[in-house]
Amino acid sequence: MTLKAGIVGLPNVGKSTLFNAVTRTQKAQAANYPFCTIDPNVGIVTVPDDRLYVLQKIAKTNVVIPATIEFVDIAGLVKGAATGEGLGNKFLSHIREVDAIVQVVRCFEDADIHHVSGTVDPVRDIEIITTELVLADLESVQKRLDKQEKQAKRGDKEAIAEVAVMQKLMPVLDQGKPAILCEFNAEEKVIAKGLQLLTDKATIFACNVKDNELATADNNPYVQKVRDYAKTHLACEAVVISAQIESDLVDLSPEDCKAFLLDLGVQESGVGSLIKATYHLLGLRTYFTAGEKEVRAWTIHAGDTAPKAAGVIHTDFERGFIKSETVSYEDLVKCGSVAVAREKGLYRIEGKEYVVEDGDVLHFRFSV
Repeated sequence: MTLKAGIVGLPNVGKSTLFNAVTRTQKAQAANYPFCTIDPNVGIVTVPDDRLYVLQKIAKTNVVIPATIEFVDIAGLVKGAATGEGLGNKFLSHIREVDAIVQVVRCFEDADIHHVSGTVDPVRDIEIITTELVLADLESVQKRLDKQEKQAKRGDKEAIAEVAVMQKLMPVLDQGKPAILCEFNAEEKVIAKGLQLLTDKATIFACNVKDNELATADNNPYVQKVRDYAKTHLACEAVVISAQIESDLVDLSPEDCKAFLLDLGVQESGVGSLIKATYHLLGLRTYFTAGEKEVRAWTIHAGDTAPKAAGVIHTDFERGFIKSETVSYEDLVKCGSVAVAREKGLYRIEGKEYVVEDGDVLHFRFSV
């Protein structure tokens, strides 16, 4: 299961530099001018997870396979994109195809890097993008509403339900607010999802700071403004990154990366935090399989049951699911070996109703 997160933002905020760093490639041409990314670049990104390497020692294997998510680098948006300005329509169609949005926001001053609006103001930048996405959604909801109202008058039950949802959405979008802030019950949420709205996607902000400001980013007034705005206006979170540092780390070994970051006064690369936050933003969780052959992280949705988790390995596992032997990561690590965990009775036999927890170590029994 690989879900997509789209990296968006105004031109020249560091999107392509970040994409190159996140995917450890130079696929997106990073240049100091707008629209250097015309077609969205796509990269599969491994999700950092130290638990894998602890399990590797317990399982005594050389093979470790981490979980992955897909990042898509999308062309820079400009004011008026909703009416086709810049690469407007192309940009909006690419956003429609992703599952979540990572919005890169410039939180640094640099006279050498042109800002499309002339000055650095991250909240204004967020509002420009939000406005364009809301305008695009307003237009598509209005078109759909006009069409479905006619069907509803004829007594079409699906149309009646959809019209009710859109009538709830319109006032929210009219106020310039994203659709994700609209309160729906479970049934309405399913209908709203079918509308494929741009502002109904989970969003995270990546505050891009200078390399020498990463260690003290909490004191950066731009970062503080973004965090405050994200929390109060959009009910989402912000992560601090330095795209330039990340691009400097691309060719270094893990050991050299660690040393480089420690010299800058930070423990972890901002990209590591961003990838993990995006993974959780997408509602994804990890369970493990561990044996002599390999230790592997498998991706599931929060709330998935054991048979569903088994199906991620192979559809036959889900079809013929009998039960799963389950131990929590913490219990296995405390015991130091599978044998000791079994002796202590920490392995549980779980059936079809069991909801898999993040960090569970599972072994499935199934019949074909």
